[in-house]
Amino acid sequence: MATHSIQTIWRANNIFDTEIDGHTITIDLGKEQGGDDAGPRPKKLLLISAAGCSGLDIVEMARKMRIHLKQFDIRIDAEMSDEHPKQYTSLKVIYQFRGENLPQAKLERACKLSFENYCGVLAMYKKAVPVSYEVVVMEG
Repeated sequence: MATHSIQTIWRANNIFDTEIDGHTITIDLGKEQGGDDAGPRPKKLLLISAAGCSGLDIVEMARKMRIHLKQFDIRIDAEMSDEHPKQYTSLKVIYQFRGENLPQAKLERACKLSFENYCGVLAMYKKAVPVSYEVVVMEG
């Protein structure tokens, strides 16, 4: 079993830095929350992780299927509770593809495989909240 370890360093006020794979990730609060807006908020980074994890799966599968993507975007709409601890209560992942003559069935299959079998970040989310997905394929 592999282990991932990180160390997060408090820099100042509400600013924290974490070095991951040679890259520094800074998190902070917005000015309206008493922060300096030196980086994104922590919960939204969770959404980036989910989109990136699934996106990497799908890009690799598209390559293997010889699908040429002109554009591939992932949007996640996450509902958040009003009470503390504020947390996501549901997620919807929207996979958006644009290109010429894209094979919709193959793209839907790639998204389904990532969503149901491969993306570990989404797997963790699904243990905690309802998570759904949608595939949108556009010409152009």
